[in-house]
Amino acid sequence: MIRNATPADLDAVVRTHAEARATYYRGHIPDEQFDSPEAHARSRAAWETAIARGGVLCAEHGGALAGVAAFRKREQGEGMTLTQLHVAPAHWRRGIGTALHDACVSRWRTAGVTHARLEVFERNLRARAFYAAHGWLPHPLTPSAGNHVVLTLAVPAATEEMYSGDSR
Repeated sequence: MIRNATPADLDAVVRTHAEARATYYRGHIPDEQFDSPEAHARSRAAWETAIARGGVLCAEHGGALAGVAAFRKREQGEGMTLTQLHVAPAHWRRGIGTALHDACVSRWRTAGVTHARLEVFERNLRARAFYAAHGWLPHPLTPSAGNHVVLTLAVPAATEEMYSGDSR
């Protein structure tokens, strides 16, 4: 089940984010940058702000939070930025990431968004493959930002079939 995050989800969201980040950062950047009291406090504050702002989705599986995604309008220009998409490692390979991604794209489409942007850690090959499989492409003008790859997605327009339920 995908739903909007509430303030009551904050602890579970922060925990899921920390678990997921540790899997791709550990061994590539110093642990204190992602797994220290200071890093966890920054993360908690950022998630608290994001949840209050809206644009945070939670995926539940078996009654527990299994994944989270956050997005916001681009600060410069049009479009949307997918700021976070994390699935708890214990829930990988169950379609939760795809369900979160699809829910984000559906919301963007409904809002009339035509393109989105994200940054993914360059050594996170699992995430890069996931995004490529979902249509994200390297940004043509800014393909990288520090140790992150910048990707863009052309948000597909809604079709009559989406509205009528016709799946021909």
